[in-house]
Amino acid sequence: MTNSSSRIALLFPGQGSQVVGMGKELADNYPVARQTFEEADEALGYKLSQVCFEGPEEKLKLTEITQPAILTTSIAAWRVLQEKGVTPQFVAGHSLGEYSAHVAAGTLAFADAVLTVRNRGKYMQEAVPVGVGAMAAILGMTLDKVNDIAKDAAQEEVCEVANINSPEQIVLSGNASAVNRAITLATERGAKKAVSLPVSAPFHCSLMQPAQDRLAADLAALSFQRPSCPVVCNVDAAPVTGADSARDTLIRQVTATVKWEPSVRLLIATDIDIDKGTSLFVEVGPGKVLWGLMRQIDRSKTCTTVGDEASLQKTLAQIDGAD
Repeated sequence: MTNSSSRIALLFPGQGSQVVGMGKELADNYPVARQTFEEADEALGYKLSQVCFEGPEEKLKLTEITQPAILTTSIAAWRVLQEKGVTPQFVAGHSLGEYSAHVAAGTLAFADAVLTVRNRGKYMQEAVPVGVGAMAAILGMTLDKVNDIAKDAAQEEVCEVANINSPEQIVLSGNASAVNRAITLATERGAKKAVSLPVSAPFHCSLMQPAQDRLAADLAALSFQRPSCPVVCNVDAAPVTGADSARDTLIRQVTATVKWEPSVRLLIATDIDIDKGTSLFVEVGPGKVLWGLMRQIDRSKTCTTVGDEASLQKTLAQIDGAD
């Protein structure tokens, strides 16, 4: 199959998209997917595939297992798409998903990425003692208002915007007491909803600096290649086209805001050295989190998912129909 006339952007999910059984159907049906899981098992020295396919859920939820598990499932799905002749014009990933995007673009070797995200998860977990940090989702409130709330709630602690996910959803991260104050303030100031998130650490805020420093040393030791297509990065919501900038943005990402909505709007736009905007978005990996965010960002855009056989066939039909 070909996709020469449709402009495709692949979107790779981050932590929170994991589910027991993910990737199993693709691994059963496609040798390239099965080989991807085997490669991850070998790199990590344990049966990650078994945790993905069979659980238990409690183990899959551990950050240093979750991160390589989602990466591996996403790359297994991507390799199946690649075998089917799908070539993206752009790739992007949400937080952890940016590593999947770089593997898909050839920036990073898959085995290197698996080990790196395992360590990334470990470093993030160890950066802040359990219970000290927290995260909260603020729904139905503008970024300016959420920034004001973060500032007012901080009171000499950390309370920062961690994710700009969509016009409907902004996530705060920081010290638990400051984040709890922010939830109260957001509710008082008219947020549709303000809820604490079930996370093990306060990701994407300055409390993650120890993790960023440790990860920087790991990334410095890895070989990075020039991406085969632009990778729209979280920290700048801008296309990365060089090896050094790819490394730099992955380092900064640990403490920086995930600018997901601005990244997607960039892909939708027509002004980044392309003739026209992206015509098809494909979420590659477990879950439908990014599909849901796309519906909040721009419902007029076509977004499909690839996580199992049915969604794969539906996406391939969509791509064929766009040619």
